[in-house]
Amino acid sequence: MAEVTTPYATGTPCWVDLMAKDQQAALDFYGDLLGWQGRPGPAEFGGYAVCELNGKAVAGIGPGAAPEGMPEPPTFWTTYLASTDAPATQEAIVGAGGTLLAPVMDVGPLGRMLVAADPQGAVFGVWQPGEFSGAQVVNEAGALVWNELHTSDVLAAAAFYGDAFGIEIVPLEGADSYWELRVGNRAVGGCTLLANDPPGTPAHWMTYFAVDDVDSTVDALVKRGGTVLAPPFDMMAGRMSVVADPQGAPFALIKPTPM
Repeated sequence: MAEVTTPYATGTPCWVDLMAKDQQAALDFYGDLLGWQGRPGPAEFGGYAVCELNGKAVAGIGPGAAPEGMPEPPTFWTTYLASTDAPATQEAIVGAGGTLLAPVMDVGPLGRMLVAADPQGAVFGVWQPGEFSGAQVVNEAGALVWNELHTSDVLAAAAFYGDAFGIEIVPLEGADSYWELRVGNRAVGGCTLLANDPPGTPAHWMTYFAVDDVDSTVDALVKRGGTVLAPPFDMMAGRMSVVADPQGAPFALIKPTPM
């Protein structure tokens, strides 16, 4: 198991979570599909569930019901980027042309967070750790393995994430129209063009979970009410598929090529 024992560097994806219309159904679905253990948390945190894989925090699932009289929000996985100073990062986001969706708030002693959108509209979160640093296991079957920005303007995205987080977006050697997100000369994610997505897809961050067998996991997903958006295929990083859970949240499954 690839346990994370040191703090995430600023700009590194450190956590993902899902606000589900039916939280218990989502907990059951991902528990069956990826082997997670999780149940609704304390009322003081809105019932937010921290899901675990073999006793280590791997992702969050919260209740996503809209306030009375408001339309239901779309269901999607949110990528959180690490920060050591959430208020300063908030200022940097706004100064770089981003849009603040939920200002800095304290999450008890666990940390501080905010939610924003980049100038192209891709929504992301920011996490400043307190007692909780983020995902405690990554790059293993059932865990987060990659976060990918889908944008209409790579140059503009590079300027924004560079100004707000110090992230570099550089071409990936050997790949056509694909870029790496780098923090401290270390690849922490990817970037691709919206032109590769179905027409009308908005800018977004895509969450990738690692699995031991993509094809069998996709079969299991379909049997549990999920949807296949891109059937399993081979690419330079491994074998992958893009899918959606029964409540419509898209994500990717991948068996990475051994390094």
